Amino acid sequence: MQSSFSWLDTEVHSWTVQDLTAYIAELFELDYRLQDVQVEGEVSNCRQARSGHLYFTLKDEFAQLKCVMWRSDVAFLPAIPQDGDAVIARGRIAVYKQGGAYQLYVDDMKPAGRGDLAVAFERLKSQLEAEGLFAPEFKKPVPRFPRKIGIVTSADAAALRDILNVLKRRCAFVSVLIAPTLVQGDQAPAQIVRALQWLDGRNDIDTIILARGGGSMEDLWAFNDERVARAIFAARHPIISGVGHETDFTIADFVADVRAPTPSAAAELSVPDMVEMEPVIDGLRAALVHAMRSRLEDHRWHVQALLRNLRHLGPQGQLMSGRQQVDHLMGRLENATVRRLERARGRLNVVSARLQSVSPFATLSRGYAIVRRADGSVVRSVAQVTAGESLRIHVSDGEFSAEVKDEE
Repeated sequence: MQSSFSWLDTEVHSWTVQDLTAYIAELFELDYRLQDVQVEGEVSNCRQARSGHLYFTLKDEFAQLKCVMWRSDVAFLPAIPQDGDAVIARGRIAVYKQGGAYQLYVDDMKPAGRGDLAVAFERLKSQLEAEGLFAPEFKKPVPRFPRKIGIVTSADAAALRDILNVLKRRCAFVSVLIAPTLVQGDQAPAQIVRALQWLDGRNDIDTIILARGGGSMEDLWAFNDERVARAIFAARHPIISGVGHETDFTIADFVADVRAPTPSAAAELSVPDMVEMEPVIDGLRAALVHAMRSRLEDHRWHVQALLRNLRHLGPQGQLMSGRQQVDHLMGRLENATVRRLERARGRLNVVSARLQSVSPFATLSRGYAIVRRADGSVVRSVAQVTAGESLRIHVSDGEFSAEVKDEE
């Protein structure tokens, strides 16, 4: 079936992008009302390029307008406007042809008070500060050597890739648990709170990083939400806030335990650089080896002392001591016995000498004899013997027999 409509059948003129953009730019230039306008709004995402030109956005509750102010005009400003400032900008509307977008080229700008977002920011900041949510005494220290780090950010954000790259470079062994969440929009605060509470409820998390890349004040507004601030304050784990760029400040930065200027800086603050720690680790390892050797040497001496005490106080030592004491007592007994025998022998010799002196045998040695009859009785008188009777004569060196011949 063939379509009844074909681009080839039309004679509509085709524009090039360049020609159409130039035509639209010409329309802006022809409208005199757009060549000198004053616009009041709130400054957002303000940045000054290296060239000195100022780029920012003016916004209200319903719309946004991109603005640029050349360096020659910026030089006459009393101060560079900050995000949240309410200003009145004067200039002309024109089309930036390379980008295909219209913008306000500002010639002059003056303050018009603080914007609604800035006022709301300061109001909440003052309230929470008065309640003590920013107090230093409530800041929890960040562990120097974490084992696992929780990250609350968008799963497809460049900030997450930056954080992971820094963690891998500085401390590859640390584990990471990601709680993905929206980081912009009306639903973002509730999701951020749930992600924080989920990570904080775990016992294997040491540190939590709350991160988002840079953006305008309204882009970062989820981190100025009171619910997020109170969830950070109630957390039992330390939280590092790495939201936006270095010049961006959110309520979350003030409540967090540590504020990092960027997500990458938050990752650097959460872990040590192991390359820089190598000399420290080597020193600690050497100190540990020395301490262990000293401890082992102390224990070795202690064990040896205990062994000596055991030998001294144990049953074997007591048996040896008792054996030595028995030997000593035996020696004393032997010496005492010898001395007693010697004293007894001496006394015996004295008594023997005395007995010898009065012994009849001593008399025999002087030539006397003892005469006995056959019945053994001693003959003391001649009247006791008769002629022919046999007698026994006992002299000093023996005995012999004799016969009585006569009696006188």
